[in-house]
Amino acid sequence: MSEDLDDIFEKVKEGKRLTREDGVRLFNCKNLLTLGELAHTVKVNLHGNDVFYVLNRHINYSNICLSGCLFCAFGKPPGHSQAFELTVGDIRRKIQEENASQIRELHIVGGCHPDLPISYYEEILKTAKTLCPNAVVKAFTAVEVDHIARLEGMRVEEVLKRFKDKGLDMMPGGGAEIFADHIRKKICPNKIDAFRWLEVHRIAHQMGIKTNATMLFGHIESIEDRVDHLLALRDLQDETGGFVCFIPLPYQARLSPLKTLSSPSGVDVLKTIAVSRLLLDNILHIKAYWVMLTVKLAQLALYFGANDLDGTVVEEKIGHMAGAESEEFLTRGELEWIIRSASFNPVERDGLFNPVHKNEG
Repeated sequence: MSEDLDDIFEKVKEGKRLTREDGVRLFNCKNLLTLGELAHTVKVNLHGNDVFYVLNRHINYSNICLSGCLFCAFGKPPGHSQAFELTVGDIRRKIQEENASQIRELHIVGGCHPDLPISYYEEILKTAKTLCPNAVVKAFTAVEVDHIARLEGMRVEEVLKRFKDKGLDMMPGGGAEIFADHIRKKICPNKIDAFRWLEVHRIAHQMGIKTNATMLFGHIESIEDRVDHLLALRDLQDETGGFVCFIPLPYQARLSPLKTLSSPSGVDVLKTIAVSRLLLDNILHIKAYWVMLTVKLAQLALYFGANDLDGTVVEEKIGHMAGAESEEFLTRGELEWIIRSASFNPVERDGLFNPVHKNEG
């Protein structure tokens, strides 16, 4: 390898863990294709030529939120003209718009609503599980769970037990943003801190609830902040083994309140995905989330360490309200074509990455 990265190449080849210094050096590597080749080698060793996708449906129950994060165009204060709140009946109708028996993942998230009772969230879970018996119900970020617990005067363990009893299978990874305290104080000062986010996921893992993890990058954080974020996830995964997938989320600048910034470049996105694959040696799956990458960049990401494209999505609001310019949804046929045209084998999965159908050729 160029740029004096031969020692890192040898570590990867021998399956040795990379250090913080290694991660910073990889981010500073100017040879994008070499970095991609290294990450792709790791990805192929783990997954061969398979790339996963899921027939899923996103539901955002409300964008009313008290957090006021500076990067977020989705959350709105109570009374805002663009604020919305779905009833359980509304959610039922949205699910029934699709072929519910074919849905393999329901992704349900919203804002930190000031006064919705815990019974509302339980009814959402019960409805989702009843209508979609074949789906993994993935709902409520660590931020939402902590918020609900505070409103109800309950411990997170109690909230998660009640949710699990009503049908919660898994938690999404949102709300992590970037873990660095000095950055969080600037972009999301009202959100729970990194320690609490990790603690809620630790509790979920200890209760047998698998989760995903995310990182919002390309705003005002440094390379070192990204590396530290990845290593914090790696440390918790060493402890619990509860993370299923990592999703790097590029900051969407077009409609974001942080108007002085621009979105990260395609090079930065691919580099971040590659370094994530190389540092996160204990998280099996890396997602190229086409909603925030666009389909074409997501295809490229499959050669930079990513092995999953997410899915049909159907109705995504958070990224698109911030200015994401990707499609609103994709069909099964389109997802399989995207994967095949990049020379990979499409594998349909459920929310927990259990294969449902593998389509060779």
